[in-house]
Amino acid sequence: MTVKYPEHLLTDGEEILRQFRPHWKVLLPALGWAMALAAVAGFIAAVLPDRWSAGWSFGASFALALVVWLVLSGRALVDWYATNYVLTNERIVVRQGLIARSGTEIPLENITNVLFSQRVLERVLGYGDVIIESAGSQGQSRLEDIPDPEAFQSEVYRARELRSLHFRSSSSVAARDVVEQLEALADLRERGHLTEEEFAAKKRRLLGELPGVDPAEVRELIDEGEIDPTL
Repeated sequence: MTVKYPEHLLTDGEEILRQFRPHWKVLLPALGWAMALAAVAGFIAAVLPDRWSAGWSFGASFALALVVWLVLSGRALVDWYATNYVLTNERIVVRQGLIARSGTEIPLENITNVLFSQRVLERVLGYGDVIIESAGSQGQSRLEDIPDPEAFQSEVYRARELRSLHFRSSSSVAARDVVEQLEALADLRERGHLTEEEFAAKKRRLLGELPGVDPAEVRELIDEGEIDPTL
C-alpha cells in the first residue's frame, strides 16, 4: 500500500503513471529484531519461577518486547511508510516524512540519462538504486532501494520520450499559429494597410517574441511549402 500523492498538487493535465514505496528489504532489520525479541520474551516467560507468575505474565513479557521493538525499529518503519516515489507524465517526485516533510522534483524534460545498479543479492531480492542525471542545478539524484529498478528505468525513459513529443507537438502548433498571423499581416500589407517597414517590424516581433516558437520550426514549414518565404 502506498501513500496516495495528493491530487491537488498535480498540474493541469498531469497524470500519475506509477507510485511506490522503497523495497521491502528496508524492513528486514525490523523483522529481525521482532523475531529476536519474541524469542527472548518467550524464553523469559518460560523460565520465570512460578512465584513470579502472578506479577509477570506471558502477555506482559511480550508487551515489553513490543515496546523495545518499537524503540529499535520505529524509525525504520516510519521512514519506509513515509517515503513515496511518484512518476507522472511531467516529473519524478520524491516525498519523505509524515509531519516534517521534504520533497524533490525532477522535470522529465531535464533528464539526460537514467542509470540503475544492482549487486548480486539486490538482483536476487529484486531491488536496486536508480541514478537520474539531469540538466540544471540538480545534476545527479540517487533514488535508493527501488523495486525492479530496470523496469523503472524503462518507465522513466518512456515517460520522458512522450513528454518530448508533447513539447515538439506544442511547438509545431505554435509555429503554425505564427504562419497564420504572418499570412494575415501579408494580407494587410497587400491591401495597403501596412507599409513595408511596419510589416517587417511586426514580422520580427512575431517571430522573436512569441513564447514557445522555435524559428527552426518556421524554417521547416517554409521548406515544406506551408509558408511563403517572401512574407
